[in-house]
Amino acid sequence: MPLVSKLEPDLWEVRSDLPGRRIARVCFTVKAGEMALLHGFIKKSQKTPLQDLELARERKNLWRGG
Repeated sequence: MPLVSKLEPDLWEVRSDLPGRRIARVCFTVKAGEMALLHGFIKKSQKTPLQDLELARERKNLWRGG
């Protein structure tokens, strides 16, 4: 079952287990009742890779107009 957690203000992630003990992540934001999916990736380590987090932040800022 997917789990949702807040990474930072206005940035959330959905986690889902995949076959083969892999974990998929999708980062998203919400504004005015609309959800924007920013970045999806397969995690290979316990910690969220900084490069993936920065990409999600950039896209969040573009979508939110900042």
